[in-house]
Amino acid sequence: MVMDFVGNLLALVLEAAPWVVLGLLVAGLIKAWLPMAGLAARLKGRGLTAVGGAALLGAPLPLCSCGVLPAAFGLRRAGASKGATTSFLISTPETGVDSVLLSYVLLGPVFAVVRPVVAVASAIATGLAVAVAVRDEAATPPAPPPAAGCCGGETAEERTGLVAGLRYAFADLWDDIALWLAGGVLAAAVVVTVAPPDVLAAWAQGPLAMLVVLAVSVPMYVCASASTPLALALLHAGVSPGTALVFLLAGPATNLAGLALVRRELGGATMAIYLAGVVATSLAAGLALDAIWSVAAWPLPAAPTGQAESGYHLWLGLASALVLLLAYRPIRRRILPAPATPAPAHDHA
Repeated sequence: MVMDFVGNLLALVLEAAPWVVLGLLVAGLIKAWLPMAGLAARLKGRGLTAVGGAALLGAPLPLCSCGVLPAAFGLRRAGASKGATTSFLISTPETGVDSVLLSYVLLGPVFAVVRPVVAVASAIATGLAVAVAVRDEAATPPAPPPAAGCCGGETAEERTGLVAGLRYAFADLWDDIALWLAGGVLAAAVVVTVAPPDVLAAWAQGPLAMLVVLAVSVPMYVCASASTPLALALLHAGVSPGTALVFLLAGPATNLAGLALVRRELGGATMAIYLAGVVATSLAAGLALDAIWSVAAWPLPAAPTGQAESGYHLWLGLASALVLLLAYRPIRRRILPAPATPAPAHDHA
């Protein structure tokens, strides 16, 4: 059993590490080249253009459900409407370049396509509901800081340039998601090792299973990347693909700390529509995916086998895992010299 767990864990790490590195590289390029400061003016309206633009803007960004708050509230204070801000708040944590790449390698092409499409559709539908139902007064309060326990590296001072973007991705962003992703991989390896493939099949189908997953995932904090190996574990524990999709959507988009800050910044009515929109669209997408999956008879994504496909894949996985390990803050600080502190100037009177 122990050796099976070690093999499954190693297979997951070697399989996921190159894609995490690629996702961080893309995240750094987005950070370096995307003019966030000038986008708020395009998001002032209450119609489909502003709300849809906010959803498409947020979809590729690799920000978690707490890290997205400062960015979203910054757009709000710069003039973005409540509907557009809500749309950005939903699409950004539900998907991203890093989580889409992980979805493809761990869950297969169906999840890699469905996940971002549903995230954008959910964001647009909920944002339009806010635009119609909530009065959009000018934003005056300052943006609240991320709550304790949330990732906070995205709140670092604004930097520009390619090198600064890569530093953000492999330092700030990676420091924020590393422990969550490691926990998700460990949990996935445990479940894949000890759970029979159909242990939950008796109850893990249909709306009841999705409601159970919602009850667990809505209050908890899990980022989009970390939720991906957990979804793989759920699939191999017997839950339906639609139920796994509900977890992938609702988990990253909601948590109690984030909901409290949304209420403070955008109001109680917006928060209620935000939560209802995430829940309703997640359930609808999960039921639709289960129905399509049963008709198409697609195979479930394969569980990790613990065997590398080739020497090339083995060395690529090991090299990528080493890069991620050395980039993590506690290890990085031991390797890289501390920045020199300028000596205080002395007044030679």
